[in-house]
Amino acid sequence: MRRGLVHTVAWLLATGAAVTLSWWGVHTVMSGTAYDPPRALPVAVAASGSASPLSSSTHRPEPTPSATPSRAKPVRSSRPPAPTRSPSATPRRSVSPSATASAGNVKSYTTAGGRAVFDLGETSATLVSATPDSGWSVQVWKQSTWIRVEFTSGERRVSAFCTWHDHRPSVEIATY
Repeated sequence: MRRGLVHTVAWLLATGAAVTLSWWGVHTVMSGTAYDPPRALPVAVAASGSASPLSSSTHRPEPTPSATPSRAKPVRSSRPPAPTRSPSATPRRSVSPSATASAGNVKSYTTAGGRAVFDLGETSATLVSATPDSGWSVQVWKQSTWIRVEFTSGERRVSAFCTWHDHRPSVEIATY
């Protein structure tokens, strides 16, 4: 009887440790990601057969401008907001990244660290999605006249800069 109780307690402790370790591992991996739950359209809009969706889980609405200008704030981050570069780290810039146009003005830019998709309008742009490759992380900064998407893996950094101050939106890719 005592032997069976000892085996049961040992099994419970081992199982509890395994579940805790598994949960901790999944939690650690998933804590750096930010997945929004899918958004459903209101029933009245869905029934009307509107051609363009009003919301999407990957397309974010424009933020409301604040009364005072502020520093760039990262949208998703586990790192400090302002990356530092050594003076010897000169970025290599590519003005013509590999872009594939979809319907309309949505363009996808594939880099060494992942893929950034922008909706390029006449006077502004929005970030549709930023997907890091395996082993890379992503960080996004947004301001009223630019968006920066940075993919990071160790010391390697690849940034996609979308700017539209006094010109049509354009995207540059920089590798550090």
